[in-house]
Amino acid sequence: MSDRDDIDHHGPIIVFDAMCVLCSANAQFVLSHDHIGRFRLASMQNETGARLYRRCGIDPANPDSLIIVDGTKVLRNSDAVLSIYAGLGWPWKALSLLRLVPRALRDPAYRALARNRYRFFGKRETCWVPTPEQANRIL
Repeated sequence: MSDRDDIDHHGPIIVFDAMCVLCSANAQFVLSHDHIGRFRLASMQNETGARLYRRCGIDPANPDSLIIVDGTKVLRNSDAVLSIYAGLGWPWKALSLLRLVPRALRDPAYRALARNRYRFFGKRETCWVPTPEQANRIL
């Protein structure tokens, strides 16, 4: 089995910015609340995450969104975030009701937050590193 097959056939992968304080906190939240192990994570700073960004036409050095890659399906912007919470089950699934807000309103708000994530939340000096218990969920 090739590396790409391993990436494509074992459930959704969240690709995130491990240097961003907010993004890292969200990754840790997912790992803590995803009790069935649905999601795997890859930082844009590692080769797997960078390769997935490039495959989706996103520059890993300057991403405009976190993404969720599930086989050939890719979610971006607010759809990606809401999909994460929908996948975590209750009570977090309730946040997916925000899908009722039109994407034309959700996505500009998401992109503004993403563009300013370092200014609003800070940037880590080093990439966030998972605990040994979480390591098998990180690509």
